[in-house]
Amino acid sequence: MNKLRFLILFLSSFCFGAPIVVEDIRLLGLQRVSLGSVLDTIPVTIGDKVDETDYKRVIKTLFDTGQFDDVQISIEGKIIFIKVQERPTISGIEIEGNSAIKTEDLLAALASEGVSEGSVLKRVTLDLIIKGLQAQYSQQGRYGASVEVNQVERPRNRVDVDINVDEGSPTTITSIEIIGNQEFKDDDLKDIFELSEGNIISVFTGDNKYTREKLRTDLENLEAYYKDRGFLQFTINSSQVSISSDLEELYITLILDEGEQYKVGEVNISGELPLEREFFEKLLNIPEGSTYSESIITSYEEFFANILGNEGYTFAEIDGVPTVSAEDKVTDITFVFNPGRKNYTRRVIFRGNDFTTDEVLRREMRQFEGAPASNQLIEQSKLFLERTGYFKTVSVETVPVPGEEDKVDVVFDVEEQQYGNIIGGFSYSQFGFSFNFNVQQNNFLGSGNTVGIGLQTSDYSNNIFLQYENPYYTVDGVSRGYSLNYREFDYGSFGLSEYNTESYGLGLNLGYPISDVQRLGLNISADHTELQSGSLTSREVLDFVETEGSVFDTLKLQGYWTRVTLNRGIFPTKGSSNSVSFQTTVPGSTLNYYRVDYRNEFYQPLGGDFVFKISSRLGYTGIYGDTEIPPYFENFYAGGPYSIKGYETNSLGPRITQVPCYEYVSAEDYCPPLIDNDFDGEPDTPYYNQYSTYNINRPIGGNVLTETSLNLIFKVPFIEDQSQFRSAFFIDLGNVFSTYCYPYQNQCFEPSFEELRGSYGLGGSAITPFGPISVYFAVPFNNDPFDRTKRFEFTVGNKF
Repeated sequence: MNKLRFLILFLSSFCFGAPIVVEDIRLLGLQRVSLGSVLDTIPVTIGDKVDETDYKRVIKTLFDTGQFDDVQISIEGKIIFIKVQERPTISGIEIEGNSAIKTEDLLAALASEGVSEGSVLKRVTLDLIIKGLQAQYSQQGRYGASVEVNQVERPRNRVDVDINVDEGSPTTITSIEIIGNQEFKDDDLKDIFELSEGNIISVFTGDNKYTREKLRTDLENLEAYYKDRGFLQFTINSSQVSISSDLEELYITLILDEGEQYKVGEVNISGELPLEREFFEKLLNIPEGSTYSESIITSYEEFFANILGNEGYTFAEIDGVPTVSAEDKVTDITFVFNPGRKNYTRRVIFRGNDFTTDEVLRREMRQFEGAPASNQLIEQSKLFLERTGYFKTVSVETVPVPGEEDKVDVVFDVEEQQYGNIIGGFSYSQFGFSFNFNVQQNNFLGSGNTVGIGLQTSDYSNNIFLQYENPYYTVDGVSRGYSLNYREFDYGSFGLSEYNTESYGLGLNLGYPISDVQRLGLNISADHTELQSGSLTSREVLDFVETEGSVFDTLKLQGYWTRVTLNRGIFPTKGSSNSVSFQTTVPGSTLNYYRVDYRNEFYQPLGGDFVFKISSRLGYTGIYGDTEIPPYFENFYAGGPYSIKGYETNSLGPRITQVPCYEYVSAEDYCPPLIDNDFDGEPDTPYYNQYSTYNINRPIGGNVLTETSLNLIFKVPFIEDQSQFRSAFFIDLGNVFSTYCYPYQNQCFEPSFEELRGSYGLGGSAITPFGPISVYFAVPFNNDPFDRTKRFEFTVGNKF
C-alpha cells in the first residue's frame, strides 16, 4: 500500500524534463515544521544541477522524516516548488476510565512506543495506542480490558487524543499446579509465592490477582529456595499461563527439574588480591560437607566486595564459582577476585540542594576529594546527611570519570524538606485564647543553623524567646548557641497548682564531638525568677514560699552526653539515641538544687514493613546545701501527647492536697458545700471560713519522672511515599512521683509500680510545612477516678 501510494504521488507530482541548475527552492504548506529544517534535510540546494533522480531523492527524504502525509514537486523554469501536507501533532492525551493502573504509568507506556504530547500523529499511532494499553492491562491480569481512541481536531494542525478505557474485571487465579517436585510438597512451595489460588482474605490482599511481575518474582523466589537448599542445578523447564474462554479464570502450570542436592567441598580463593590472602581466608566460614547455599555464596561476594570497596576498589567484582562433581554430589567453591583499579575521588557533587548551601552538606562528608573512594565512608556521608533532618531523601552514586580510569565522582542527590517554618495566628483551647508568632527553623536560610524567634501570649502565659545555635562553630564540629527568654506563667489558669511565676534569663551552650556518634556539651545559664501565690495556692507551695522565699537568682551549669546512631533525623527506622544531662545550680545561688534527665530511643526493623520502637525517659530533681524543698517551678509533669497519651497534658502525678477555703472553686475541684441556712439556693456567704480547708484535684508535678513507650510502627495504608508519614500501635506507661514529704501529710506520693499509669492505642504523624502534626486514639488503664483522661487528641509539633 505504501509503495503504491508513493508511486501515485511520484507520477502525479511532476513531468520529468531536462536537467536544470536550481536558482531557488520554495516550500508550500509548512505550518509546524520550520523552513530551515526542511532545507537542511533535502539532498538538493541552490546551484545544484538536478534531474529526475534528484527529485525522487527529495520526495523519499521528506517521507522518511515521518513529518508529512503528502509531498508534491513541480518545476517552473529553474525554480523547484515543493508542496507538503504535514501530519498533525498530538497536543494532548486524556485518559479516562482507568483506576487499576495510574494515568502517569499508562502515559509512560505510550511514550515508550513514541506516543506523547508533541509527537507526530502517524497513521499507525492509533493502533499503537490500543495495543500498547491493552498490553499494559494484560500484564496486570486484566485480559478483558478494551481501549477506545478518539481524535479531536485543534487549530494549527494539532490533535487531542482522548482515550476511554474499560478495564474489565481482573482475571483471578483458579489453580497453581507444580509438576516435577519430589523433595518439597506443593503447599511448602506455594507458601513462598506472592500469587495464590485465593482464600477468604484475598478480597483484601489481592494475592489471587495475576500480574506478570508477580509471577516473575515468584519464579525467582522458587529458584532461590531450591538453590539455598543445595539443589545447585535446579531449573524451571516451563511456566505456562492459560486463561478460560470468558477471560475470568487463570491457570498457572510450573514444570520443574529439581536436580540433585549438593554438599560443599573445598572452598578456595583466587584472582588478584590487593590484600593478604590469609586475611580473606580467615573470614571464610563455609564448613566442608555443609549443604550448598547460593545466598551464603552471594553474601560472601558482597562482603568481600565491600571490604575492597573500603580500600578504594570501588568497582571490585568477586564471583563465587562452583565446580560440580556429579558423581560425589559435591561442589567446590572458588571465590575469584577481580578488584580492578584503585579509584580516587575526583569531586564530591551535590544535586537538589536549592535551599541548603553546599557548605552545610560538605561538612557532613566523611569521603574527601582526592582520597581513595571508600564505600564505607561514602555510606557514612549519606547517613550523616540523613541524620540532619534537612532532607526528605538522600541517594548517592559513584560515577566513573570519562578518560580517567582511576577517578570517580561521588554524586549525592537530595530532596529537601522544610522542617519548621514561620507560624502565626490565634487559637483556642481548654485554657482559653492564645496568640503566637514563631520563626523556628533547624536549617535557617539554608545555613544549617538553628534559629528560633517567638512571641506567645495567652490567658495563662506570656513568652518571648530568642534561640540560636551553630552546629559547626568550628570546622571540627564544635557547636555554640545562645538563648534569651522572658516568661510569665499562671499555673492556676493552666489547670495546675495556683501560683504564678515570672522569669527571665540567658544562656550559652557549647558542644564538642568526641566521635561521629557521640557528643559532650556544656550549658551555662543565668535566671531570675519571681514566684507569686494565688488565693487558692496549695499548702505545698505556701510552705515552699515560707521556707525558701519568692525571689530567686540562679546560675546553672549543665553538662550533657549524647550518642546517636539513628539512620535518619526524622522518622528513623533503625539505630538508637541516648542522652544524659546533669544540671546544677552554682553554690551561692538563691536555690541549691540539681536535676538529672535521661532519654532513650531505640528502633529495630522487624521485616515486612514493621519497625519496633521503644523510648523512655527518667528524671530526678534533688536539693543540697541549705535548700529544704525542691522548687516547684522545676518539677516534672506527665500526661499528654508528649508523654503518657490518653491523659490530659501535665495532669498525672502528685496533686494539691489542701488549700484555704477563701472563695468559690471550679466544678472540677472537690470541696464541701457552702452553708445555705435559708434554703433559697444561694449560699449565706460567698466565702468559707479562712481557717477551714478543702481538698482540690489539681496536679502539682513531682521531682521523679519515669516514662516508657512501646511502639509497633507500620506503613500508612494507601500512601506510596512513607518518608513524611508514620503510624504506630503504642503502649505507654509512666507517672510523676515525689520523694518529699510534708509534716501534715500521712503519706508521700513516692515511686510505686502500682501507681504507674498506662494507655494503649493507635496514632499517626505527618510532616508538613508547618511542622509535624499528629493524631491518636488512646485507651487509658490502671487510672484512678481522679485522673483526667483524654482518649482522642490532635496536636501540632509532636510526632511518633
